[in-house]
Amino acid sequence: MTRSDTATKAIPLEYTLRAQGDRCLSVDFGDEINATTGRICLSAAKLFKEAQLPGVVDITPSFNSVALLYTPEACLPDSQLGAFERLSQAVHALLAHGLPELDTLSRTVEIPVCYGGEFGPDLDYVAQCTGLSTEEVIRLHTESEVMVFMLGFAPGLPYLGVHESVFAIPRRAVPRTAVPAGSVALANRQTTIYPNLLPGGWHIIGATPLKMFDVNRTPPSVLMPGDQVRFVAISAPEYQARHRAEHTTSPSLSSGTGDYTVPNATSQRQ
Repeated sequence: MTRSDTATKAIPLEYTLRAQGDRCLSVDFGDEINATTGRICLSAAKLFKEAQLPGVVDITPSFNSVALLYTPEACLPDSQLGAFERLSQAVHALLAHGLPELDTLSRTVEIPVCYGGEFGPDLDYVAQCTGLSTEEVIRLHTESEVMVFMLGFAPGLPYLGVHESVFAIPRRAVPRTAVPAGSVALANRQTTIYPNLLPGGWHIIGATPLKMFDVNRTPPSVLMPGDQVRFVAISAPEYQARHRAEHTTSPSLSSGTGDYTVPNATSQRQ
């Protein structure tokens, strides 16, 4: 998100400040998860970064809050105020006039997904939970764009939403110990894409051939907060071809002890 120097409107804000330990100040913009609140968090995070607040070492936006991590001794406390109070004053001053009108322009990124079968072992379960056919689940998942709220849990792992209420499915009661890279999974009206082999409790409905995170690439993550994502259904042969093109070393998508294996670029499905 970007701030417009020519903006004449400002978004009035309702927010609260709270301490998370002695080195983190959280700016909370409510408790709802929606695109408007998500964009407010992204815009506020950019505002804080541009301000170069003394002592702040990291700024992390999430669904409905922005965390400011700081070094207390570097926040220039005086005899009257501690580090948290001093930083709170600075945040209040920055937000006093609201945020400039949000720039709604963002990247739209298409993510190819091969749904069901070996690629999406939980697709049938999701269909059963929603009362939809597997074809209807795929249609709903691909017909609307969703927003990247944040990256978290692991490098390059996106949290995308918000989907239709029919996808308000709780996470698995027992998480998998290992989910292959590229797995596309649903839970609580959100989608995530596992960038590498990770434990996970979301319902896996498909897989993308894209390498979602690569430390040797700039930027390393395919997706960034604020991006709009459109999922595009592809066939198994398309998956194999794109995986070969994307992964020059043709690594297996599953290593170690996993609960299932997504076919890698050298495998063939009948």
